[in-house]
Amino acid sequence: MKVLVQRVSESRVTVAGEQIGAIGRGVLALVGIECADDDAVVERMVRKLIGLRLFADDQGKMNLDLRDVSGAVLAVSQFTLAADTSRGRRPGFSRAAGPEEGLRLYQRFVAVLRQEGITVATGRFGADMQVSLINDGPVTFMLEL
Repeated sequence: MKVLVQRVSESRVTVAGEQIGAIGRGVLALVGIECADDDAVVERMVRKLIGLRLFADDQGKMNLDLRDVSGAVLAVSQFTLAADTSRGRRPGFSRAAGPEEGLRLYQRFVAVLRQEGITVATGRFGADMQVSLINDGPVTFMLEL
């Protein structure tokens, strides 16, 4: 599982011109589910994301996590994170979970975040989405399990 995390002051996702999800301060999480992933991996990833200290404290050091700043998550499925780009010019997607399992684990990711008390907005799994953000910093991390 890979999650590209971007600290944002705001972010939104639209489908066919309709806004379907938006947050203020928090993180945009682009979520890539791989074929070897399971519920345990998803739960570990959520804990890692929630505990990641990527917000500045009063001294300007990244010492605060999502809960400390009452931050939200915009979770957007992104199967292309599982791409193999090691050969040729065309990415291969054999590492990506199939659509049914990918959807199930993405929904589990969102559900666990909500169970942990995090405000979550989402994209639409499998849709052609337009994502906009104001990357705060910029601060971007790739989380992998």
